[in-house]
Amino acid sequence: MSKVKSVVRKSMKIRESGRSSDYITPSFGYGCLFNCTYCYMKRHLPEGLTAANNPGDILTKVNEHVYFHADTKKPNQTHDEFITYDISCNEDFALHAKHHSWEYIFEFFRDHPKAMGTFATKTVPIKFLEFDPKKKIRIRFSLMPQNIADKLEPNTSKIIDRIKAVDAFIEAGYDVHLNFSPVVVYDGWLEDYDLLFKMCDDYIENKDEVLSEVIFLTHNAGKHQYNLDNNLDGEELLWTPENQQTKTSQYGGVNIRYKYNLKRQYIKQWTELHDQIIPWNRIRYIF
Repeated sequence: MSKVKSVVRKSMKIRESGRSSDYITPSFGYGCLFNCTYCYMKRHLPEGLTAANNPGDILTKVNEHVYFHADTKKPNQTHDEFITYDISCNEDFALHAKHHSWEYIFEFFRDHPKAMGTFATKTVPIKFLEFDPKKKIRIRFSLMPQNIADKLEPNTSKIIDRIKAVDAFIEAGYDVHLNFSPVVVYDGWLEDYDLLFKMCDDYIENKDEVLSEVIFLTHNAGKHQYNLDNNLDGEELLWTPENQQTKTSQYGGVNIRYKYNLKRQYIKQWTELHDQIIPWNRIRYIF
C-alpha cells in the first residue's frame, strides 16, 4: 500500500504562529516520509503522508484570511512588510514537493501583494532553483551537528550540503534563513556546535541576508515509547529525565522539555558561542 494518500483537505483552520511565521496554513501535507526520531508529527501519524489534492481551496482560504482576518502589525520579527504563512508545519514540503502543485503554490505567494510563504526543510530541493519567487518564499534550512543528525534524522540531506545550498537559493531569488532545530544537549554539544558554526561561517557568502531561528528540543513520552518499541537510534540523546521536565504546550499537549533554569543556561551558552563565531547571523527568536 502506498505511503502517500491523496485527500481532499477539509480542515481549513489557519492558526496563529508568531515565531517562525505569523500564521500556519491548512495542511498541504500531513505526515512525513522521513523518520526523524524527534519528529512531533510521528506522534499523530506514525507512517505515511496525506497530500491535499485541493490546494486551490487552501490558497483561497489564505487569501481570505490575509484581507479579512489577519491581525498582524508590520514590521515584526517574521518580516518587515509581508504577512508570513508557514506552508509546511505538518510535513517537510520540500521533501514531498512531487506530491504537491508546488509551483502553483509558490506563484500564489510570489504574486500576492500582502502574503509570503515560508517552510523549513532537511533536504536540498534542487528543482526549486528553477523557480524565481522574488524573495516571497522563505526556505529555512534545518541544521544540527552532523554526528547527531546521523542518529536523529537518518536519510536526510547532509548538513554541509544544506549549508552550501544557502547561497544558491539566495541567488535564485529565495529568502533563506537557518533553522537550528532541535538543539539537543549532550556531552560535548557545544564543541559540536562550534564546528557547525564555523562551517556556516566558511561556506555562506551572503552573510548579511541570512537570519536564524533556534528551537531547543521538545520530546514526548508517547514518542519516546514509539522510538523504543521500534529500536530507533539516538533515543538516549532525547530522553534525559535528569535535565528535563513536563510542560503543556500551547495546544494542550503534554511534552518534555529542558528544565527551566537549565534551559536558560543552555540558551546563554549556545548564544554566546553563536555570537562569537557567526555574529553576522542575527537570531530572530530562540526558545
